[in-house]
This record gives sequence, structure tokens and C-alpha cells, in this order.
Amino acid sequence: MTSSRLFAFVGYWKKVTLVLWAVTLLCFYFADTEIIALDPWSELLLIGQGFIAPDFFATEYLLQALWQTVSFALLGVLIALIFGAPLALVYHKPYVAAFCAFIRSIHEIFWALLFLQIFGLSPLTGILAIALPFAATFARVFSDILQQSPTTTLQTLPQGTDRISRYLYGRLAHVLVPVRAYVRYRFECALRSSAVLGFVGMPTLGFYLETAFRQGHYHQGAALLILFIALIGTIPYWCRVKALPVYFVLAVWALPELPNIDGALIWRFLSQDILPPMFQSQTFQSQTFQNYGLQGSGMSGGDILSQFGDWLISLLYEQALPGIIATLLLATAALGVTHLFAIFGSAISDKRLSGGVIPQLNRLLLLILRSVPEYIFAFVFMLLLGPSMLPAILALAIHNGALIAYLTVRHADKLTVSAHFNHRVDGYGYEVLPAIYPNMMALLFYRFEVILRETAILGMLGIATLGFYIDSNFAEIRFNGALVLMCVTALVNILVDILSRRLLYSKNKRQLVCAH
Repeated sequence: MTSSRLFAFVGYWKKVTLVLWAVTLLCFYFADTEIIALDPWSELLLIGQGFIAPDFFATEYLLQALWQTVSFALLGVLIALIFGAPLALVYHKPYVAAFCAFIRSIHEIFWALLFLQIFGLSPLTGILAIALPFAATFARVFSDILQQSPTTTLQTLPQGTDRISRYLYGRLAHVLVPVRAYVRYRFECALRSSAVLGFVGMPTLGFYLETAFRQGHYHQGAALLILFIALIGTIPYWCRVKALPVYFVLAVWALPELPNIDGALIWRFLSQDILPPMFQSQTFQSQTFQNYGLQGSGMSGGDILSQFGDWLISLLYEQALPGIIATLLLATAALGVTHLFAIFGSAISDKRLSGGVIPQLNRLLLLILRSVPEYIFAFVFMLLLGPSMLPAILALAIHNGALIAYLTVRHADKLTVSAHFNHRVDGYGYEVLPAIYPNMMALLFYRFEVILRETAILGMLGIATLGFYIDSNFAEIRFNGALVLMCVTALVNILVDILSRRLLYSKNKRQLVCAH
């Protein structure tokens, strides 16, 4: 058999899978995955003892932290809907789509770091950090859903029906169910984001969770993590549509007191601090030029542009380039491990293959693993394995693999197998896996954008990704450098999303429906 015929014999998804595994192995070769913890098993034993005997009464202001976590998520999603839903109607315009793609490509925790410089530890910081990227995400997804809605009802409406009624009854009524389902899913994501905001000082559950694990109080940390998982797992029971108005009122009423915001400080931040030092006014130049090794006053326009070029090239070469390389290495390695986790997780959870109690227990495990934010997983694994890329790879793979497996199992449950299905691995691989695999891969490459965003923020734990350099610039009060690196992060995410979409919607493949 010639090589061309052999290559033609291999199916499209087999080719994609083999390439994915090859690239993953290559990334593992170059990635820093060394285990440098002195005694990980001892630390793991202490964490296990904490989960066996969690202390639910050790954390002060526990109920307040839980409610703040819910409040930030509720109000963030509400504001996101207010702005995102109208944007969905004009999302087909290129400049609107480009603007939304840029906004949602920057992680919530980076927006929080930016808003911290303006509003401080104010509720506005947490709420806006969630609302801004979520609004851009709502705009994109709602636009996709509306495009798939049937138009037959529009043709049956009476002549002269106003545009609002035509939209409500002719378009929105058809997609109300998937829209509500997606909003509930985004609220679950908002709860995780709200908890993670505690790692930068916001008064949510993550603040107390990080403190407990960092200080070695694992009984207390285990209790907080169990409560958070229970909060996520019981959303269908306590987050009812009829109760939402009451929740919103309570959320606004229970918010911490808003501090006084100094308009002069905001103006200084927007007009001076975020600008490169050579473009700042003479009043601030003397305070910043010395830090960057630049000349002071008396520069011409050409000198200013020359120094701006030197500053930008230095920033891109010394921070952006190594950060991009580390981010892509980490994200791609995590993507390959996520793929393996999703395959095995969905197979074990399939009732036709495993049978009995095992699928139910594994589905419960998948629910728990997808409820825990990657940042928390990485924090715990770093305590066990030491500061390297390995904890981040495991954290990203476990969370995203569990989510993909969970959604894939729901798809597999709807499949009808033949009467000859033998309830073994070969039967599963012959009938079930080929039917669910394209959708699994679509979910995998959709999550690649999310993995890339989460990879960047894991740099705040010391991994030299783009997030590490962004956090370092904020810590050193170099807001201009942080802003440039945030833009680089957004561009990298946008490019990866474009490549993923082209891979999925190739002209050689039938169109796939990517479930968000």
C-alpha cells in the first residue's frame, strides 16, 4: 500500500488526534515538569486528613463570604446580560465582533487587577471584572443562537406587526430554552470566577480558601472547598427563576460599603499611569524615567518615538515573547492531557459500558472536578509537586477534561445502539465513540481558548506565562507594561480561536455544532 493510500485510509479525526498527541509530547519535552517538592506524600496525607475531617466552623464570616461569592456572580451576570444581549443583535458587524473578541479574551482576574487600580477593593472591581468579559461572551453566543433560530414564524405574523413584536415572537421565542440554559451555565462560570477573585483580595470564598491552604489549615480549606462544590452542584435547586428578583435585591443590599472614589486618581491613572513613560507629562516623567533608564526632558518628537520603540521592543522581547512561548507550551500540553481525560472519563461514565454503580459514581466525580476552578487545583498541586508547569497542566486537564466528559456523556445517553451491542470496550469503540467523538473534539478545541486564558492567570502562582509578567508589572506599579501584555494575551487568544475554528469547520468536514 502506497503512503498516499495509507494516509487517505486514516480518517480526519484520526489525523487530528495523532497530530495532537505528537504536539503534546513535543510540548512535554520542552516544558518544565520536574517534581521538586521535598515530601509530596506527607503533604497529600495532610490534605486527605483535612477532607476526612473538615472544619466547617473555623472560618470567620463564612456565610458572608459565601453570599459575597453569589452576589458578585449574580450582579456580574445581570450587568453582562444588560449589555451583551443588545450587542448580539449587531454582532454581525465586523467592528462589534472584533471588539467583543478582544474583551472576552482577557481573563476576569486581569480585569480585576486593572480595576483594582481605579476602584480599589470595592465591589465594583469584582462585579465589573465578571461583567465585562461575560457581556462579550453573551454577545457572541446569543448571536450564534439567533442565527440558528427558524424564520417560519415571521412569515405567519400579521402584516404591520411592529419590529419589537416580530423579534420577540418570531425569533426570541424559538431560542428561549437554549438561551436560558446558557445563562445558567454562565452563572456557574461566574461563581467560579467570583471565588477566584478572592485570590486578589476580594471578599469572596477564594480569599479564605487561599489563606487556609497557604497556612496549612487543610481542615478549614477542605470545608470551604466542599461548601463551594455543594454551592455549584445545587444550582438547579436554589437558583430558580422566580427567586431571582429576591436574590438581586439581597445581593445589592448585602454588598460591602462602596468606598469614596477619588476622581483625580482615576484621571491620573487613565491619562498618565497607563501611558508609556515617554508620553507622560513632564510632571510625572522625572518619577518614571529613572526606573526605565530613559533620558529626561528636552526630547524632540523623534527622540520620543525612538525611545517608545526601544521601550516597546524591550518589553516584547524580554517579557511578551518568553511569556507567549511558556503559555503555548503549557496550554498545548494541557490540551493533550485534557483529551485523554475526556476520553476515559466519558467511557467510564457510560452506563452501557460500565453498568452498575460505577457510572453514577464517576458522573458525581466529574461534577465535583468540573466545579472546582483550575486556579484552586493548581494551587493545591503546587503545594504537592512544587513550582513547575506540571501542577498547572494537571489542574487544567482535570477541570476541562471533566467538563468535556460530562457534556459528552449527556450526548452519549441520547444515542441508540444496535441490538448487537456487546457492552464491552470493542462495542463501545465501534458504535458509541465514533458517534460522539466529533462533538467531543469540537468541545475540546472550544475549550482550548479557555485553557489558554486560564494558563495565563496561572502565572500568578509563579509559572512564567504571560500572566506572570502581567502580575509582576502590576506589582511593580508598571501599569503601562501590564496593559501592553494584556493586549498581547488577547491577541494570542484570538489567533488560537481562529485556528481552532478553521480546524473544526474545515471544508473537508461536515459542519459541527459546537456546544458551549
